[in-house]
Parts: sequence; C-alpha cells; structure tokens
Amino acid sequence: MTTDSSQAALRLSALRDAIDRAARLTDRSGEDITLIAVSKTQEADAIRPLIAAGQRVFGENRVQESQEKWPALRDEHPDIALHLVGQLQSNKAADAVALFDVIHSLDRPSLLTVLAKAMDAAGKRVPCYIQVNIGAEEQKGGCAIADVPALIAAARDADIPLLGLMAVPPADVEPAPYFALLAKMAREEGLPRLSMGMSGDYETAIMLGATDIRVGTALFGNRPTPARPVPKSGRGMIRNSPAT
Repeated sequence: MTTDSSQAALRLSALRDAIDRAARLTDRSGEDITLIAVSKTQEADAIRPLIAAGQRVFGENRVQESQEKWPALRDEHPDIALHLVGQLQSNKAADAVALFDVIHSLDRPSLLTVLAKAMDAAGKRVPCYIQVNIGAEEQKGGCAIADVPALIAAARDADIPLLGLMAVPPADVEPAPYFALLAKMAREEGLPRLSMGMSGDYETAIMLGATDIRVGTALFGNRPTPARPVPKSGRGMIRNSPAT
C-alpha cells in the first residue's frame, strides 16, 4: 500500500470511528450515517487513494469541475455515488441531472422548474434535498425558512423525489440550534433525511439527527489556496482565505 493510500485509509477509519461514536449517542450506528467525501478542488489522483480505502460516496460543488474528472473515475469504479452539494445554476440543471445521483441544493422555484424539465427529458428522477438558508444569511444560497413548505409542495407536485433538508449553519457560531431547527422542520414536513454537518461540526450534527454528513478537510486535509498577486503598491504575495 502506498503512503497516500495508507494515509487515506487511516483518515477514513478514524472518521468512521468518530461517526459511530456520535451515532451511538442517539441509538444509531455509523452504518445509519451516509458519509459524503467532499472532493471539490481535489484532482483525480488525490481521490483514488480514498476510493481504494473503500469510500464510495463523494460530493462536488461545481458541475463543470465534476464533468472534467468524474466520468473517468466512475468508469474505473461504477459503484460510486456522486452528490452535488454546492449551489446549482439553472443553466447547469441538465448537466447535473445527467451526472449526479443526488442533488443537495434545490432552493428556489425557478431551479425546480428547470430540474423537472431536465429530469423529464432525461427520463430519470434524481433525488433532491431542499437547501434551507437556516441562518437567514444574505450571502448564502438556500430557501428562506418561511418559503420551505411551498417549495416542498411544488417539488412534490412536479414529481421530484425529495429526500430531506440540507443546510449550512452560519460560521463561527454554535451550530447546534441551527441543526435542531432543521431537524424540527424536516419532521414537520415528513422528510426522513438531514444533510448537515461538515468537518468541524459533524459529530454535533449526528447527535441532532443528521443522516448525511459532508466532509472534506478531515479526509483530504486542508485544501491548497492559490497565491495571487497584491496590487503593485504591496509586497510579495498574499493568499486567499482557506476553504472550509
């Protein structure tokens, strides 16, 4: 086993152990939790060791990036499930339906309309999560809390299969109240699954009912941030903020 493969196996094993411990606190097991390995910005060679270690569910943020690397990887490993966990532009809906097995970011009526048409044209139904702007943050995508029931009803009318709700709590605050609110909303709407929790808060999310967690850094390590030049008046180089 190569060093990369050994590291991937160790990280995956440690993460699964932590998932199992958190799940047992809610009378579940780690097998009840879907671990989505978020491979955004990772090249195929960085993903293969994790596949070799046994991971089979991956998440991507961008359709175009996914189109560039995943067809070949899925030819090698046809049992991989690919989830779109980032924002989806309406003009990429048909491509998303063709490539992904699950979409986590259905958040507005206009996207619902084009997704339904794309699914009709493709002759397939792709399960979706309703993404909720759980912290009412202007800079984030997601359906406003008050608009969630109407969007769920519209999705059901359009025969889009709904799995549950997805959300990303505000950064740098305690996430538990937001996870609890999302869980309450899902129960009220009769939706069984909750896509919530990332590398820094997945254990809290699991204890509050998460069924799907989206983890990147804990599996791949910190993502490299490309350097960019500062204005001529500055010196040297600065780096973008690290990805979450």
